[in-house]
Amino acid sequence: MFAKEIVCPRCQKKFSLGKVLNLCSCGSPLLVRYDLRKIKRAVKKSDVKSRPATLWRYREFLPLRAEKNRVSLGEGFTPLIDAKRLASEFHIKKVWIKDEAQNPTGSFKDRGLSVAISMAKELGIKKVAIPSAGNAGGSLSAYAARAGMEAYVFMPQDTPRANQTEAARYGANLTLVDGLVNDCGRLIAERKSAEGWFDLSTLKEPYRVEGKKTMGLEIAEQLGWKLPDVIIYPTGGGTGLIGMWKGFSELEEIGWIGSKRPRMVSVQADGCAPIVHAYSEGRDRAEPWINARTIASGLRVPQAVGDFLMLQVIRESKGTALSVSDPEMVAEIDRAGRLEGLFFCPEGGAGVAALRRLAQRGWVKASERVLIFNTASGLKYIDALAG
Repeated sequence: MFAKEIVCPRCQKKFSLGKVLNLCSCGSPLLVRYDLRKIKRAVKKSDVKSRPATLWRYREFLPLRAEKNRVSLGEGFTPLIDAKRLASEFHIKKVWIKDEAQNPTGSFKDRGLSVAISMAKELGIKKVAIPSAGNAGGSLSAYAARAGMEAYVFMPQDTPRANQTEAARYGANLTLVDGLVNDCGRLIAERKSAEGWFDLSTLKEPYRVEGKKTMGLEIAEQLGWKLPDVIIYPTGGGTGLIGMWKGFSELEEIGWIGSKRPRMVSVQADGCAPIVHAYSEGRDRAEPWINARTIASGLRVPQAVGDFLMLQVIRESKGTALSVSDPEMVAEIDRAGRLEGLFFCPEGGAGVAALRRLAQRGWVKASERVLIFNTASGLKYIDALAG
């Protein structure tokens, strides 16, 4: 066991392992802290290389104590695709696509939910609940089913049909809400004590971020322990942005990578861009977005509990934040499909649109190496994209 405590990044309050935790009393998300000296002594890069191609190859960097509690469907270690034709399109030295569509339920949400459900099992939790704009609900339902837990999923009524169907088929108790994902979260908060649910909302427990962290660990390993110059990340709740940055710090501390970091880019939709506005106005917190609208359901997050952590990552990395329109996303889905043979989701299309914009501005240089994410399969959005 290499995790040693849980810490609040805002007030620095510490919590012991083995407790069922949501947010800190100050309202901040909580993060797992590891004994990195112990990890450094226990494992080498060569050890990881010989392990199965799932996110659990990085088990020393994850909080689970007993392997018997691992709940896995083979998630993680998704391919890093050399997108030569996109790179040529943008006149950039190198573009990689991290294709998260190849996770078990078709999205990167499987990373966080595998670890979070494993920890819930270890902590003796029997009922879990999640508000979801789409893919997280289906993923939770799958992993809860695998663990033998009751799952309660709350989704906006206009969530893509594929997400609703998969949650129901995995046996979850699905509630459709006339509102947005924050309205779904409010209903869970109101009912969880009486219903006995553990709240698995984004960053409202310490473990989903640990699963998402493995994207950063994989990128480092897949690129020979050298990070790209720029990482462009479609940002709703921002768990992956925060997790990758945490993972890079841990890798540096044990000596697996150097101090050089990618510039982290947060891309959002024009119809829901609270982080972009907060960044451009120099604020440390984001104001709730009113009347959020976008085809990219994963980006339709009007208010994120980890907003201050996302903004911190963007600024520490000397990155930036920008928003793109829905028509731009769709145009890039079509272009990426023709050029690279991948069916991008709208959130992935947003990343490509952001790269185009940043290359045109000269913010991304021709000599740089850039990584973008396809966070889910475009097949999950087939109704929205069919027209």
